[in-house]
Amino acid sequence: MKTYYDLQQYLKKFGTFIYFGDRVAELEMMQSEIREIHQMGMMDTKDYQMAILLIRQQLTLEREKNEKKR
Repeated sequence: MKTYYDLQQYLKKFGTFIYFGDRVAELEMMQSEIREIHQMGMMDTKDYQMAILLIRQQLTLEREKNEKKR
């Protein structure tokens, strides 16, 4: 998993489609879903760590972008 798109495709494998129109809310929901998938043992730790890192990076970028708009 290297991109936001990769993360979306991974979640689709589990029947999870997330779209709210608010990127920050989407990322937070993805983070919650990824944690749940990992806790159920359906995702290995390496993939989990990469997914969480990707989400955190995207959240930081989106929050910075939102701050600049204000």
